[in-house]
Formats: sequence, C-alpha cells, structure tokens
Amino acid sequence: MAGGRIPNSFIQDLLSRVDIVEVVGSRIELKRAGREFKGLSPFTNEKSPSLFVNPAKQMFFDFSSGKNGTAITFLMENDRLSFVEAVEELARRVGIEVPREGSAGGERLSLEGPLDALVAAERYYRAELRQHRPAIDYLKNRGVSGDTAKLFGIGYAPESWDALARQFPKGESQRHAIDAGLLIERDNEGPSDAQRRGSGAYDRFRNRIMFPIRDTRGRVIGFGGRTLANDPAKYLNSPETALFHKGRNLFGLYEAKQSSKAELPSLLVVEGYMDVVMLAQHGIRNAVATLGTATTREHLGLLYKNTHRIVFCFDGDRAGRSAAWRALEQALPEVFENRECRFMFLPDGQDPDSLVQAIGAEAFHALIDAAQPLSDFLLAELVKQVNLGSRDGRAQLPTLAKPYIEKLREGPLRALMVNELMRLTRLGSGDIEAALAATPTRAAASNPEQRTLRAEPPGVKPIRRALQILLERPALALKVEHLEQLALLAQPGIEILIEAIDFFCENPDASASQLSEHWRDSSKGQAVQRVLNSDLERPEFSRTLTHIAGDDGLEKEFFGSIMVLRQRALRERMQQLLEKSKDGALSRAETQEIEEITGRLSVGKFEPG
Repeated sequence: MAGGRIPNSFIQDLLSRVDIVEVVGSRIELKRAGREFKGLSPFTNEKSPSLFVNPAKQMFFDFSSGKNGTAITFLMENDRLSFVEAVEELARRVGIEVPREGSAGGERLSLEGPLDALVAAERYYRAELRQHRPAIDYLKNRGVSGDTAKLFGIGYAPESWDALARQFPKGESQRHAIDAGLLIERDNEGPSDAQRRGSGAYDRFRNRIMFPIRDTRGRVIGFGGRTLANDPAKYLNSPETALFHKGRNLFGLYEAKQSSKAELPSLLVVEGYMDVVMLAQHGIRNAVATLGTATTREHLGLLYKNTHRIVFCFDGDRAGRSAAWRALEQALPEVFENRECRFMFLPDGQDPDSLVQAIGAEAFHALIDAAQPLSDFLLAELVKQVNLGSRDGRAQLPTLAKPYIEKLREGPLRALMVNELMRLTRLGSGDIEAALAATPTRAAASNPEQRTLRAEPPGVKPIRRALQILLERPALALKVEHLEQLALLAQPGIEILIEAIDFFCENPDASASQLSEHWRDSSKGQAVQRVLNSDLERPEFSRTLTHIAGDDGLEKEFFGSIMVLRQRALRERMQQLLEKSKDGALSRAETQEIEEITGRLSVGKFEPG
C-alpha cells in the first residue's frame, strides 16, 4: 500500500461516483420500498428486513444493529475493512487509482496540511526518544517496555525552543505545524529576547515524554506531553484545533480497537496516559483516558459506538467520587437498551498504573468485574443525604432522585430504579410515579418561546426542519442569502446548519452522504446522522415530503424555516442592542442597525434566503 494520506477531495469525488445501492446490493438482496431499498441486516440474525438504503442521500440505515453511514462505512462494517481498505475497494469498483498526499521519507517535508505535520512530528519525537538516555531511563523506571512504547508511538520532545520548528520549512509547512498545535507563533509576549531571535515559531512541547493522541481511524490529531523537569504543568496537551478537541477524543481508543476484531466487550475509562499504557502492558487492552477534562456526552457517544459496557475508574477519595458523579450525570441519558455503565473506585493512594503493577492483571480484572452498577452508585449517593430510618427522610428520596431518573429513557433500567425506590422508601409504585411525574409550571405554559415553537413547521423545530430538507435537497443551499443574520442566533445546532449550507454551496453536486463523510467521527457528523436517522424513523416526515407539491413545496417550507430563524436572530440582536442602550449611548452605526432591524421585523418580509 502506498504511503501518504488520501486527499479528502478524492474521497468526496469517489462517493459521488459510487452508487451505494449497487455496493450494498452486491452483498445482500435488496428490494425496493418506496423511495428506498430494504433488505435483511447482515449484522444481526433477523427474519424481517430492517436495513434501508436511500439512493438520494447515498446512505444506509440498519435499525436492528444501529449501524448507518456511507458506502465506505458499509464496507468497513460488513467486510471488516479499515477506512483506507474500504476506500481502495470502492476505487477498484469504479476503476480509478487512489492518490496519496505527502511523502513517507525525508527529514524536512513540504506538508499538505496539519495532519501531515502531526505525522512528521510523531516520527521526529520517536527518533529523538531513541537518542535521549534520560527519557529512556524514565520510561524504564516506570516499567514501560520497548514493545509498549512502540505500540503507543511514545516519543520525546527535546529541551529546545526550536528543535521541532527547524524540521519544518518556513512558510506554508510551518503554518500547518502551527495550525496543528505543534508550534507557537513568536510575538512580543513570548519567550525572552534571546530565545525569540528571528521570526517564525517556537516549539510548544519541550523536554517532555510525548504520547500521540489518535482518532478512531488511527490518525495522529494531537499530543500529550509529560514533563521530565520540575515543571508545574506536569502534563501538557495540544491546544484545541480544527482536528483536536479534548471533549471529543479519548487517548488509547484506537489502540484498544486494534486489539479486537469484533466489538469490544467493555471499555475501562481512566484518567492518565500512563494508566492506559501500563494496563495495556499487563494485557488489559481495553483502557482509554479522558484528556485532562471531565467526561462529556460526546465522549460517551464515542465509547458506546465501540462497546455496550463502560466501566469508569476513579480514585476512591472525595475528588474521585465527585468526578464519578459528574460522569454519571452525563451517562444517564446515554444508558438504554443493552448499554451498561459501572463505576470502579481504587484504594487510597493508588492509580491504575501503580495498582496493576502491585496486584497483577488477574486481580485487577476481578476489581473491574466487581465495579458498581450505575443505579447502585446513584442511589447509594442519594441515600447518604437522607435518613431512611424516618418517614420524612424516606419521603425525600424520590424528590432527590427525580432529576436523575428524568434523564433516563423509558426502559428496564428506569423500571428497576423505580422498584428500588419502592423498596427503600416503602412506598407503592403509584406514589413513586406521582413523585417523579413532571408537571409543567404556569410560567412555562405562558413562555412566549413555547408559543413560538408551536407555530413552527409541524413535528420539528426550524433548525432541524431546515437541515432535514437541506439534506434531502442540497441544491437549496445555493439560494440561501444573509447567513450572517443566522449566525447571530445563539441556539444549539445553528452552526451545523450554517456549515452544512456552506458545504453544499462549495460542493454543488454533493449529497448528504458526502457531508456525513466530510464530518466523519465528529459531533457534527453525529448530529447529521441523527437527523438522517429520524427521516426514516419518523414516517410523518417522509409523508410530508411526499405530499408537498414537488420541489417548489419543499423550497417554500425550507425558506419558511430559514425565515423563522432569521426573525429570531434579529430579535435577539435587537434585545442585545436595547440592553446596551440602558448603560450608555449607542454608536451611530448601532442606532442605524436598530432602525433597520425594526423595519425588517415590522414588514415581516425576507428574501428567499
């Protein structure tokens, strides 16, 4: 296989040439079902079809297994191919050659992008580790073997202000390294004058053991560095970049996935790089680490995409239990169907690294198996706040549990929680359900925002509705104007809609599948997948699209949703200006802006965009 990265532009072009119906149809029997094709899922042993292929979106949706995606995703899941292998297989089908960017060799590289800069940096750091005895001794003293260091690509960043910077030619290549978070641009507030000599950039990581952070496709997207000096910043991560987001990525997930050809039976979430490394060295290959941040919903989505069972591992002290509680709050909406979440607390003074070396892998596995289920941990912590020996104390427990149980989806776990509350409080199921029932307040019922939502397009909010129709008819993006007005709206999801419009404007012939592939393994991609899934899961949406009189009807509904959003954005901007006017005089431009917004809102007319 040739070296170098496959250009994203080629992947988009490849998807436009491939017919997903033919790709899936070559593996399973498909039959037409209205606008889609359906067949038996190749991922489960089902007797009735639950896999649908949408030729307009060039996407497949398998409701029995939960898998969905593009033709690339289908080959990865069905044929158990890597991403690169799936791309090469599709390229063979249409008779084209896969191009490669960059070069596998050379000390100084002319780089095509930040990803190439990160690849070059990893190679450089690994080479430096082989030449730096103190770094090697540190790893040996921590118990890290050469094979384990190789498995995780561990390296060393020299104690120099520009050792890495010198590897990148000044200009575009150095700019890519800066964008990747590897280098810092020099300025007047940077290092001392002696250290700042010349122009360009200096190294972010110096005198540190370097741990590459990979995405789920194995690409290096950032680094974590452990200092070898008396630096108060013991660990330093790459900054947030277009490629790297601490709240969306996990250290060790790619390596864990490589250890199993099937779905991982479980994933152990720990806190440190060395915890993951040493657990892997002892044969516990399913450990991952958050990157110096609390567990997020996006972390959980990524974890459950690769396993059905998560075990959080925390210190047993107060700080550890507080961190576990924050993780529990994030996990509650994500635990449903066969998903499981447990909590494991370590003895005082121990972390996974030290404990596995002290007791061995077998005993550590036993601790994992004995981890506390989410429901037990939740109720045990709540019980600490009441006196179950008194009637008043027992009566308080359902009220304390209510905000947490409300986050659970309907299903067995919620039912078991209610049963356990019945046992602890000695109340009947009717009393528990009454205590847990949510009753809308009078203030909420009169909320003007709620009245606005009821007047929006049927079944969905305008952002979601606009995105649904846009994914169905990408060409509408070319008619949208005044995106800067939409950008004023402080509402979740608006940035996804705006970026989707931008994508289809820049790629006029693209389909929903190409946007999904463009955002693969990102929160935006997951949001698009949810919208695409809802199209098929909600028959009323398909009926609405079918019954609207052709493209003209869809266009009117799309721009109707856009108009609602623009009006809301302008009202928000108007409110900001009015609030500002209370504290002082507005500028002439701001006064004129108020007049323009007032005129637009009073007329209530907007251009098609």
